[in-house]
Amino acid sequence: MTSGRIPRQFIDDLLVRVDIVDLIDSHVPLKKTGSNFVARCPFHTEKSPSFNVNRNRQTFHCFGCGASGNAISFLMDFSHLDFVEAVEDLAAYVGVEVPREAFNKSEYALKQDVSSLYDVLEAVANFYAEQLRNTEGKVAIDYLKRRGVSGEIARDFSLGYAPDNWGALAAQFDQKALVDTGMLVQKEDGKVYDRFRNRLMFPIRDKRKRVIGFGGRVLGDSLPKYLNSPETAIFSKGKELYGVCELLANNNKPAQILVVEGYMDVIALAQYGVMNAVAALGTATSKTHIDLLFRFSGELVFCFDGDQAGRQAAWKATETALPSMKDGRQIKIMLLPQGQDPDSLIRSEGLAGFNERISQAQVLSDYFFEQIASHLNLTSLEGRSQFLVTAKPQLEKMPLGFFRDMMFSRLRELSGTHLLDIAENPTKLMRTSIAKQVLSAKNPRSNLMRRIMALLFQYPYLAKHIDGFAEDIDAMQIAGVDLLQDALRLIALKKPENSAVLLELYRDSPHYKTVNALIGMMLNLPEGGELGEFCGALEQLIRQAKTSRMDVLIEKVGRGEKLTAAEMQEYKMGGKA
Repeated sequence: MTSGRIPRQFIDDLLVRVDIVDLIDSHVPLKKTGSNFVARCPFHTEKSPSFNVNRNRQTFHCFGCGASGNAISFLMDFSHLDFVEAVEDLAAYVGVEVPREAFNKSEYALKQDVSSLYDVLEAVANFYAEQLRNTEGKVAIDYLKRRGVSGEIARDFSLGYAPDNWGALAAQFDQKALVDTGMLVQKEDGKVYDRFRNRLMFPIRDKRKRVIGFGGRVLGDSLPKYLNSPETAIFSKGKELYGVCELLANNNKPAQILVVEGYMDVIALAQYGVMNAVAALGTATSKTHIDLLFRFSGELVFCFDGDQAGRQAAWKATETALPSMKDGRQIKIMLLPQGQDPDSLIRSEGLAGFNERISQAQVLSDYFFEQIASHLNLTSLEGRSQFLVTAKPQLEKMPLGFFRDMMFSRLRELSGTHLLDIAENPTKLMRTSIAKQVLSAKNPRSNLMRRIMALLFQYPYLAKHIDGFAEDIDAMQIAGVDLLQDALRLIALKKPENSAVLLELYRDSPHYKTVNALIGMMLNLPEGGELGEFCGALEQLIRQAKTSRMDVLIEKVGRGEKLTAAEMQEYKMGGKA
């Protein structure tokens, strides 16, 4: 269940308690128009408002880009949060605590303690920032000046200085919290000392602006040159990136994100106005990193040094990225000249030259095939065979979609063979669910079914008026009836108060996108006209279904086929009618 260990009843109650109009208005100013509230959509660029918020349903829908959902969906999309984070933020918005269904006492204690870890790291970040302004911090200031970093950029990234002192933090803050966050190292005899000493400090913030760890660059001759916080309950290098918080503060929906290798690359690029750069924290770029960044932007540019290590990192990132390459996403590979990094390059070529290199970066598809083919002779059978053996397993990791289809098409073209063992037209197979047929079909009965389900999902109370139709619905053989029956059962069981709660019940269902679309469907009803419209449409659909069924039975009889007892009874009743 997506809600993890947050009780379902709490989520339902939270959605009833919050007013989605007030929530969205606090992020995007809304204007009342009729029974709805409108604004220019925060999820795509538009000149006239097509973003609608409905207070009765407690849902939003954009008729321009199709974005829609409830209060939780809005926070997930607008603030780039996962489900649990969105619930936590929504609970904080209405002033309630999120209960946890803990599996064991230690896990429960961990949940209770992590908030204090964020607090102590925020205090440590402020302490380091103060030290940067003190006399002892002059060594760090001098370094920043040599690198051309302004005071404004140092302030925006909350840069600081860790004093050359083994006990600076231990004297200031709770020692247990400092040990738990990795800021203090504890020896076997119980004594502690500061992990970071005489270093320029880079606070690492998550997308919710919380300090979760630090990176530190040495200012003397000691090693290592860069040191990161260790893995803790709130910090994992394989899941976090430096600069994400600052990037989102500058642009909530960047068109492109540049992935570089180090803290100072991010800082130096920001100094030149490139505010869309982030850096991995001393680890290879992971699938978690890539999926996280694709939540913010549809295009990523990986920037690597042009040496052997950089080329190896670029290929590793390409392999890692393939399972995340859904339709609509793009990755480019940008290899820098030998001996250059983003910091030195933008200083020597300027912003215009650097941007030109980004625009000319190689798209992932070209880079992928070029790298595999670079050491093979594709004019020989042996070379083409090895090309297939190397490329095909990588491409099979990709999600179904048009991009995957086209990558396999390119593989066939380059290898000169059509003997590939892949599913025929997987993209078509992916889109054949009954619910999607209902949304796309053009025949009259599908149109009626679509309208009936839209009415039900927008006005869940209508399920109470279904009793006289239940038997006829169960007998239907129409695309979408399974979803209709499921919705009626769910509404009877859970009794959702509005569309927002009903939608949330489908979050982990394959029908979620369909239900979301139906809730956002324009119905053009007179006020209070939904009950009459629902019953009338349902009666019409049932009549059409019976007529269609009778036509089938008449054809069977005409062909001399034997009917079952149930079919014969139905045939006789139809004849009498």
